[in-house]
Amino acid sequence: MTEGWLAVFESRQRGPCADRALVLTSLSIAHEIVEAAGLWQLLVAETDLHRARHELWLYEQENKPTRRRPSATVVSNHNPWPGVAGYIVTVCVVAWLAGNGAFGHNWLEAGRVDGALIRDGEWWRVITALTLHKDVGHLLGNLGFGGLFGLLAARVIGSGVTWLTVTVAAATANALNTIMLIPSHRSIGASTAVFAALGLVAGFVWRGRLMAQDRWPYRLGPIIGGIALLAYTGTGDESTDIGAHLGGFVCGFAGGFLLTRAAAVFERASVQWLCGAAAPLLVVVAWWLALSGH
Repeated sequence: MTEGWLAVFESRQRGPCADRALVLTSLSIAHEIVEAAGLWQLLVAETDLHRARHELWLYEQENKPTRRRPSATVVSNHNPWPGVAGYIVTVCVVAWLAGNGAFGHNWLEAGRVDGALIRDGEWWRVITALTLHKDVGHLLGNLGFGGLFGLLAARVIGSGVTWLTVTVAAATANALNTIMLIPSHRSIGASTAVFAALGLVAGFVWRGRLMAQDRWPYRLGPIIGGIALLAYTGTGDESTDIGAHLGGFVCGFAGGFLLTRAAAVFERASVQWLCGAAAPLLVVVAWWLALSGH
């Protein structure tokens, strides 16, 4: 080692020493790079040691490695209308069949959420109840909001994947709501699915970083917007099943969060078609079990 000189920086590679040597050169601080015992050392005179350390500390603060911001999920602009049409047709057909007591059955009693019966194993009720409504106003409200939120989700996720996810999320929400409430709890309506679709949009947009999210208000925008819509449209009179609405939103949000990990998969047309067929098939199977007395 050069006499009277001390190491201000050490590295197993020469490159980092050379980078810092440029800093010292720009400040007219005499220095030297040497190799000793497998280490590269940047030496400076003892009288310059403190100044050199301070300048190199400033250099390192200015050049800290920045954490790479996750890139936005790449999505296509899907055609959302087949799924919306399927949702409207399914709900309207069941409403007509139930209203006319088709096949000699009381569809309301056979398909509504019934806490005691679901606990006894009639799991299909968490799905069939999504297609039943108490009156025309109830039906039209769920058609309107469900079609809107489903349209928004299907544009970025695709019709098939969107409506299968909504169906599963809403059924899960009904099941969880039933478990948490008393056995005599009963409910009907597609509103749980409506808010599952809203949660799906919020979760996918937030996790997929589909909005400008450099500042925290923008990062939280999809979540805050979703919650605001939930509060505005999902908390009505005393007959409103707020637990099911909230559960639908949360389960849908979780579905959207998870789907951002599989965006490359559901870009395939075959996946969209399979999921699009699976969603109504779940409803048909659930109603077959309900009406066949299983």
